[in-house]
Amino acid sequence: MKLVRGAWKILVGIKDALVLAAMLLFFGILFAALAAKPSPATIRNGALVLDLNGSIVEQPAEVDPVTAFAGGSAPVNEFRLRDLVRALDTAKDDDRVKVVVLDLDSFTGGYPAALNEVAEAVRRVRDAKKPVLAYATGYTDAGYRLAANASEIWMNPMGGTLFTGPGGSQLYYKGLIDRLGVNAHIYRVGKYKSFVEPYTRSDQSPEAKEASKALYGVIFDQWKQAIAKARPKAKFDPLLMTPDAVVGAAQGDIAKSNLDAGIVDKLAPRIDFDKRVAEIAGSDANKPAGNFNTIKYANYLAANPLPTSGDAIGVLTVAGEIIDGKANAGTAGGDTIAKAVLDGLAKKKLKALVVRVDSPGGSALASETIRRAILEAKAQKLPVVVSMGSVAASGGYWVATAGDVIFAEPTTITGSIGIFGIIPTFENTLAKIGVTSDGVRTTPMSGQPDVVGGTTPEVDRVLQAGIEHGYRQFLTRVAGARKLTVERVDEIAQGRVWDGGTARQLGLVDRFGTLKDAIDEAAKRAKLDPAKVHAVYLEKEPGWLAKLAAQWGGDEDEEEAGGDVFARISGDRKAVFARAVGDMQRLTRTSSIQARCLECVGMGPALPSRDDLRVMDLLLARFTK
Repeated sequence: MKLVRGAWKILVGIKDALVLAAMLLFFGILFAALAAKPSPATIRNGALVLDLNGSIVEQPAEVDPVTAFAGGSAPVNEFRLRDLVRALDTAKDDDRVKVVVLDLDSFTGGYPAALNEVAEAVRRVRDAKKPVLAYATGYTDAGYRLAANASEIWMNPMGGTLFTGPGGSQLYYKGLIDRLGVNAHIYRVGKYKSFVEPYTRSDQSPEAKEASKALYGVIFDQWKQAIAKARPKAKFDPLLMTPDAVVGAAQGDIAKSNLDAGIVDKLAPRIDFDKRVAEIAGSDANKPAGNFNTIKYANYLAANPLPTSGDAIGVLTVAGEIIDGKANAGTAGGDTIAKAVLDGLAKKKLKALVVRVDSPGGSALASETIRRAILEAKAQKLPVVVSMGSVAASGGYWVATAGDVIFAEPTTITGSIGIFGIIPTFENTLAKIGVTSDGVRTTPMSGQPDVVGGTTPEVDRVLQAGIEHGYRQFLTRVAGARKLTVERVDEIAQGRVWDGGTARQLGLVDRFGTLKDAIDEAAKRAKLDPAKVHAVYLEKEPGWLAKLAAQWGGDEDEEEAGGDVFARISGDRKAVFARAVGDMQRLTRTSSIQARCLECVGMGPALPSRDDLRVMDLLLARFTK
């Protein structure tokens, strides 16, 4: 009996301990959430600090709380483009903001169009006679695009900046696929549709090289022109074209070569930079040297919310990969976005609709689902204006055909009008381990597509015919929207990617302009005063738990993101491995006709997706035990 009572006491003790642990965890999370919540009341005179320890995106991806709290790679920080621009434009006229600080030590970049928009906002602050100070151990091409517009560019003397320009290596998996015995059945239309090439070739096709050279050349020229305008006295051409000679002449001191060329204004450690900021923003004498009065970015946004007066212009965001079904923010789920449109039309009393597209494409079915939902706005006699962000290609352009007018930036990446489908089969893989397949077919389609036995010629012809039909649909959508013949669209399509300037010349884009310009145009088309409208964003904001999860991952990856040249190379190794793992996963899971752009990936931040990092973590955990 004593044994039973003792066991019972142990069980009760375990239960009480678990309940206590759960309560402590709950209140710990609650406290962290309350502590992390932005506080508008704390805005006082000081320096607005933009610590850009991540990338600039159109719509930050929502972090899965379960995954974040369970461990794994820290989430990659993402900063919403329109929030950064709003903060900078507000700060330039805010007397409380004495100086704007750009901390670019861990900045991982953004697409050219997004960088240009933020850079122009930085310039507006400087033109308003308000100091902007930038700091980094070493600037990337993307980071320097922002820093070039600062009043003072500081850099750590132990660091250094080397510009690279767009381009570089792309991973190709044909050799690996052949070694594994995987048979990748590719169905596509468009000689420039290069997204499938990594699975069918061991190198880049001449057509893909031709298109990439043209695109990268235009984007790079625009970058150089912008830098020259912002820093007219800087001698950055030698550092671009003959970096070895420049660095060699400085006896290997990259930082000194940057200073001599006028790339940066001051070489100093972080504490000296902080003291300089303190001279302008003020400091607390009771705190250690280097402190300064700080205005936190999140608090500043909270203190300056979006306007809500006037008539409502709906803004629908189509950001990230376009997929079938539902998805959280940062990925364009066809059903999720269609529902957002229909709910907005039913409940928000919208006067017009602006469709903000920032996507390299994805599922053709989901793209059509979104396009059909947008057409409901037209059915209600609402003007529909499309605003292309950094990238609106393939499925992103498919969605754009629903607009009455299309805005883009000169550096917007668009076009890529073409589609494809991939079906991997594993008959050769199984044969390597002695596994074969056999059976009885009543028709050529029986058991097809057969992932263990391979496809039949009849199935291949049927699927290719379906892809060609989908391509004709794409051409027809574009021709009708752009008032061009199908034959003309076919000439400029074929999966080729264009910069925004060339796309405008070809008739794929109507005007240059930002999201704000598109909203103003939508107001005018609705016969409203642009100064008396406000934007209603038709998107679901992440819940407080997801916001907390975004901060849960800690700072372990931030150290890898910054640092000198060697530290960045170390970080790139991890990114390349994670991307390779993710690409192989995408080969096996692609399940629908795709309208997606490969070149678009190379122009954005050189980062793997959160899913890629998660899969990499699982593999490393499995093979490093």
